[in-house]
Amino acid sequence: MRPYLPAAAVALAVAALAGCSSGSSGSATSAAPPAGAQPLHAQPVGHTAGGGLPTGPGPQTRYTVQKQPAPGTCRYHFTSAKEPLPDPRCTPGAVSPAVTPSTLTQTICRPSGYTKSIRPPVSVTGPEKRANAASYGYTGDLHDAEYDHLVSLELGGDPNDPRNLWVEPPSPGHRPGGGPNNPKDQVESKLHTAICSGRVQIRDAQRAIATDWTTALTTLKIK
Repeated sequence: MRPYLPAAAVALAVAALAGCSSGSSGSATSAAPPAGAQPLHAQPVGHTAGGGLPTGPGPQTRYTVQKQPAPGTCRYHFTSAKEPLPDPRCTPGAVSPAVTPSTLTQTICRPSGYTKSIRPPVSVTGPEKRANAASYGYTGDLHDAEYDHLVSLELGGDPNDPRNLWVEPPSPGHRPGGGPNNPKDQVESKLHTAICSGRVQIRDAQRAIATDWTTALTTLKIK
């Protein structure tokens, strides 16, 4: 038998769950929600890592296609410079349990091959990308958008947790048909170097890029 809940408690719970976050930083603005959008169904959250981000299942020997948020329930946000940011309710970021401060030399900071060894195949990410584009209402050419790990693999992001992946639209200055142009990649590379040289703690880097990739280097005082 289900426990009885007073009507007031039910009403409060429904109100708390409705709607979507207004943005991830003060400099960002959110796109208007698509007509007929449904309330966002938040992904189940496991325990959190030291940086406060959800922890995903980690690298798998066999990846499977993961369910994405319902179509039209996620909204892009944009900085004042028109750089895209994900919806933090749909894509808060998720980290891999295999990458910790004590395993850096065996994982992301080993000489080569780590990210390639854990990356899901296109047979998995292709269907996910199409479904996630519908989640965000992205209608542009998918060839020009990157199915991006918010916390990248080289920073210890989870390889296939849907909370860590989003269809990232092109940045300003993109040439249509030219494929992704993603300045976020340069930020990730600098953060990776800072982590592996001991200048930045991994949890700080993960939290900074998940919060706002455009301000992560400034936040951590990395040039």
